[in-house]
Amino acid sequence: MPETARIRVSRSSRRLAVAGILVASSFATAGPVRADLRMCNLTGSKIGVTLGYRDPQGWVTEGWWDLKPKDCGTLLKGTLTARFYYVYAVDFTRGGEWSGRAMMCTRDTAFTIRGVEDCLARGYDRNGFIEVDTGEQKSWTIQLTDPAQRRGGQP
Repeated sequence: MPETARIRVSRSSRRLAVAGILVASSFATAGPVRADLRMCNLTGSKIGVTLGYRDPQGWVTEGWWDLKPKDCGTLLKGTLTARFYYVYAVDFTRGGEWSGRAMMCTRDTAFTIRGVEDCLARGYDRNGFIEVDTGEQKSWTIQLTDPAQRRGGQP
């Protein structure tokens, strides 16, 4: 069964900061289970998402996936091969971003970048990515939420 992680955020001026990542219980599907890395945008905003991960040749960052409000998308197809994946997202509607401490290379247009070193010297931007621990599951869904969407209504 796929696992789900929820990224909770809090607004700090125009920048969104990670408040935590919660692992929710598995969920059942009516059809066959697909082994993918997916992201669900549970916010009211259109967001752009980038992904970082390590493959056999080294570090890779890819982007952009555009997700409409209340929409889901597949970031990687197939069985997951790593335990940790890294996400950086931008809120196109209200401004701000979901970012973390893992610094990786990005650019403003569609990209696949090998390596995370010397981003600026190589002509790329450098952004902080949120680490997502899949617990070595073969399938994982990340849920991106607004601050008002606290689990169980708790602040």
